[in-house]
Amino acid sequence: MTVVLPSPPSPAPSVLRIGGFELSSPVILAPMAGVTNMPFRVLCREIERELTGTTSGLYVCEMITARALVARNPKTLHMTTFADVESPRSMQLYTVDPKFTYEAVRMIVEEDIADHIDMNFGCPVPKVTRKGGGCAIPYKRRLYADIVGAAVRAAEGSGIPVTVKFRIGIDEEHHTHLDAGRIAAEQGAAAVALHARTGDQRYSGQAHWDEIARLVEHMDGTGVPVIGNGDIFAAEDASAMLERTGCHGVEVGRGCLGRPWLFAQLGAQLRGEDVPPEPTLGEVARIIYRHAELLSLHDGEEHACRDIRKHTGWYLKGFPVGGEFRAQLAQVGSLSQLAELLSTIADSTSLADHADDARGRRGSRSRVALPEGWLDDPEDATVPEGAEIDNNGG
Repeated sequence: MTVVLPSPPSPAPSVLRIGGFELSSPVILAPMAGVTNMPFRVLCREIERELTGTTSGLYVCEMITARALVARNPKTLHMTTFADVESPRSMQLYTVDPKFTYEAVRMIVEEDIADHIDMNFGCPVPKVTRKGGGCAIPYKRRLYADIVGAAVRAAEGSGIPVTVKFRIGIDEEHHTHLDAGRIAAEQGAAAVALHARTGDQRYSGQAHWDEIARLVEHMDGTGVPVIGNGDIFAAEDASAMLERTGCHGVEVGRGCLGRPWLFAQLGAQLRGEDVPPEPTLGEVARIIYRHAELLSLHDGEEHACRDIRKHTGWYLKGFPVGGEFRAQLAQVGSLSQLAELLSTIADSTSLADHADDARGRRGSRSRVALPEGWLDDPEDATVPEGAEIDNNGG
């Protein structure tokens, strides 16, 4: 009798190609408002190079509003700042209007602002969706196609790839991801990314990785890679997603909050290298200060000290530092005060408990706010009124 052994699982891809770019690990930092600014992206790159000798992934900036960019809003222009060490420079664009999409992408091309453009069709925030933006857009298939097509046309010949990110759909009754993937491919997108939750899930519950696998199968033959997003909190999670879904890359958001070293761990895991260990409390103290230092160089010391406060809670998750110390950090007002506080834990060799547990916002399932009549006609290509004006400034 012949015994047929099961085939071993396919190895995780060690590279990810997006347009003309080849990343030596298929890992992407998901854009997050107030988090993935230039200082944080630089910090992630510094730590990855220190721990692994390379910077291998793609680090995407905070979401930029197309209309605000075209209007040269000062806050928006500041948000588009990239450091010399960032290559490729990756920008996420929020838009609802093909006209402003085209103008914004032409501006990016002609003024050499970025090397890669990712388009946001996944935001579930009520102030965005109730005007017809974010995860509401893919339901309107013609409008969605017009927006993606406008971006691709504007970038044509520049070498700047356009990618698209979306969710499974608005809710369980209105899944849009399969159509959204195919439409993006037809319009010339270089890759698509799926946050494997519906809009009404927000960030609650578990990500539905099986829907990533469905999208991969649905996109077969298009030549467009699929990137999976949702519930990547440890190096093993990334390899598990790749193996279970067949996707070509992973995008990480909340898992990196207070853990900028996660990208070094993810890249090493997927390249088959030794995974860097979790840092000690003393090492985290030095990372916190470096983060604040980079923020200060970018935004000034006063703003940096306000901004670092929210990060310290994430950084110290699982560490035995006590409520009083956390409260002091939450009121820090200068780099010197921050350095003095951190000096008290600088020699600690403590490790965080459950460092790779889920972190960041979760909340609960909530109905997606939509404009009146939004679900009546999925072929309506009318641009939603006021959906970009309310988001001017980035």
